[in-house]
Amino acid sequence: MQRKINVVFATENLEKQFEKLNSEEDLKKHLLRAISDLKQNPFCGRKLSQRLFPKEYIKKYNVTNLWKYDLPNGWRLIYTVLRESEVELVSVILEWFNHKEYERRFNYLFF
Repeated sequence: MQRKINVVFATENLEKQFEKLNSEEDLKKHLLRAISDLKQNPFCGRKLSQRLFPKEYIKKYNVTNLWKYDLPNGWRLIYTVLRESEVELVSVILEWFNHKEYERRFNYLFF
C-alpha cells in the first residue's frame, strides 16, 4: 500500500504570503522545490531536538515533531509532520525565514 503525502500551510495567512511571492523570485522557486521534495519524502529535512522547539510552536500548533529544510542562501523552512491515517502523512509548513530570523526564533546566542 502506497502512502498518500500532502503538504499544507499551517495558516491561511502563511499560504497568502507564499502566493504573494513573485514566481520569478529565487525564494519562491526554492520553496516550490522544498514542497515538491516534501511531497516525495516528508522526512527529507533535518529533525530538530525537542529541547529546541520554540515555545510558540508548542503553544500555537501543539507540535510533537519539528523539521528544518535548508533552503539556499541561508533560508530555512520549518515544518511538522502529521499522521492523518495509516496511509496518509501531512507535512505542515509552519514558516520560513532567513538565517538571522531563524537564529532569533530558536534562541541561538553566539558569544
